[in-house]
Formats: sequence, C-alpha cells, structure tokens
Amino acid sequence: MSTTTVGAPGTPRRYLHSLWLLSARDLRVRYATSFLGYLWSVLDPLVMSAIYWFVFTQVFDRGVGEEPYIVFLITALLPWVWFNTATSDFTRAFRRDAKLVRSTAIPRSIWINRIVLSKGVEFLCSIPVLALFAILFPAPVGWGVLWFPVAILLQTILLIGLGLLVAPLCVLFTDLERTTALILRALFYASPVIYSVRDLPEPFHTIAAFNPLSGIFTLYRMAFFPDQWQPLPVLVSVVMSLGFLVLGLWVFRSLERPVLKEL
Repeated sequence: MSTTTVGAPGTPRRYLHSLWLLSARDLRVRYATSFLGYLWSVLDPLVMSAIYWFVFTQVFDRGVGEEPYIVFLITALLPWVWFNTATSDFTRAFRRDAKLVRSTAIPRSIWINRIVLSKGVEFLCSIPVLALFAILFPAPVGWGVLWFPVAILLQTILLIGLGLLVAPLCVLFTDLERTTALILRALFYASPVIYSVRDLPEPFHTIAAFNPLSGIFTLYRMAFFPDQWQPLPVLVSVVMSLGFLVLGLWVFRSLERPVLKEL
C-alpha cells in the first residue's frame, strides 16, 4: 500500500476510510494463503474449549461454571482471543510498518485502531459458532443478550486504551514485548474464562472484580446465564476501561515524537 492510499490529515471520514482500508488489508493478508481462511479465527478457541471441557467434565469433578459448560467456556474464550491477539499485536504495531508510520500524516493512532478493528471483525465472525453450540447444547437466550453489544463496546474502549499505552512503550522499551506475552499468559488464568467471578472465595472474589475483563466477560455470559450478573465487576470494568482510554491518550500524545525518532 502506498502512502497516498493512507492519505493526508483531513476529516474524520478520511480517517475512518483509511482505518477500514488498513484493517481490510490485514484481514486479506492473514487469510490470502490460508485454505481454511475464516475458520482459523475460531479454531483456536474451539480447541481450547474442547480441552477444558474434557478436563473439567470428564477427568475432574468440575465445581465451577454453569451448564452447558462448553457454552459457558466459549462465551468468554472468544472475546479472550480478541483481547489476547490484539494486545499481542500492539507490541509490534509501529515497528511492523515503521516506514508507513513515519511517512503518513494521518494520526498515528490509526495503527492501534486498525488492530482493534481487524481483530474485532474476526471476533464478530466467530459469533455464529457460539450460536451453533448454544443450539447443539441447549442454552436458551434470555434478555441478557441485550448486554452483548455493551460488552463489545466496553472491550473496544479497553483495547484502544491499552493499545495507545502499550504500542509506544514497546518501541522505546523493547523488552516490554516479551513482558507483555508473559503478562497475557498469566492474565488468562487470572481472568474468569474457565470459571466465573462468583465461583471464587473471598478475598479472591473481590480481587478478581478489579480485573476489567471480569465485568466484560460477565456481560457476554448474561446472554445465556443470567445468574452470572455481578454489579461490582461490571461497574469496575466501565471505570477501568474509560480510565485506560484516558491514560492511553495521554501517554500516546506524550510519547509520539520520541517514538517517531526511535523508528
């Protein structure tokens, strides 16, 4: 893609158009040489779900989650994959396209938002798989499905904030890329994916509530499991997502020039 495709600074419409072009390019490149194509976006969470379902239902006496457990798992694993893959890509957001980042005149935040959007599109494309499992392993849809768009919006805000924070720091401190990978690995088990917040005893119940993913995953699960409603994690997720966005904007604006010099 040439620099003229991305364009010069202008209206929000030009920014959104450039954002969509970059995100669409990412998706085309990802699946251009792949035989399975779109299926790769859901294969990883499906394999993980199958493993955890087997371990916690066939090997051990499961004491967490709800029935059907496979649906309980997938409702959190799909958004987790969106969060995990996007955050991993944030660490290379600027270095991967360093020439374009230096030469384009549009706001450099587009290199963060393109990742959020492209990974978000993959997440949306995986929702039919969730619907299929909800039919195969009957999980009635209730009024809580109305919280699903709210969860998507909250996760988008959280990811944009994290991206604006992580991407420039990883340019200036290269060790942060590996550190982020380690944090994500630990965060998976510290987040209510294979369990829910209400399954945890005190004080872990309260501690887990201050993980912004806890409230977001709770909102996703409300579509099938209304008993999962926990007001504290949801409120914390709203506050922390907005807080990360504000912090990310401040850090990004402060470090934009040093980042461009480093690239």
